Amino acid sequence: MALEHAIIIWIHLICSAIWVGGSLFIALVFAPILKTMAPTVEERLQIMIKVGRRFNKIAVPALLILIATGIWNSQQILNKPELLFGTTYGTVLVIKILLVVGLLGSFALHVRIIRKDVEEKIMRKELTQVQIMRLRRKIIIVGEVTVVLSVLVLLLAAILNVGI
Repeated sequence: MALEHAIIIWIHLICSAIWVGGSLFIALVFAPILKTMAPTVEERLQIMIKVGRRFNKIAVPALLILIATGIWNSQQILNKPELLFGTTYGTVLVIKILLVVGLLGSFALHVRIIRKDVEEKIMRKELTQVQIMRLRRKIIIVGEVTVVLSVLVLLLAAILNVGI
């Protein structure tokens, strides 16, 4: 049982590294460098779409596995409502769950903003400059919210790990 638990934790950590690490890399490293790679916002969006598609192929499964392993890790407390609402650990876990729900909501909104038809219009250069700037602003805001929520969830995971 201890080995099984260690493997589940290991998978959880790998998926966390993929989701949070990849998101931070895109936000803090790739996006700023992208300004030097492409002169126009439209070209930067085209590149970011390609990177986002590629990232999502590993990030979305990692996020789903992360949620599944998180539920597995929390099953003892989730099965005992009195522990969930009557302990500090349970309170932190509830806050973490709410942040994960918010994270899923912000990611769903991001996917909704950059849906397939919008991606195709960007790739075919069919959007006006005003539309591109408005889209860029939405993507940045929702992306920042998603990254911040991801980092906060990671913080709460660390707090839970020490047994608070």
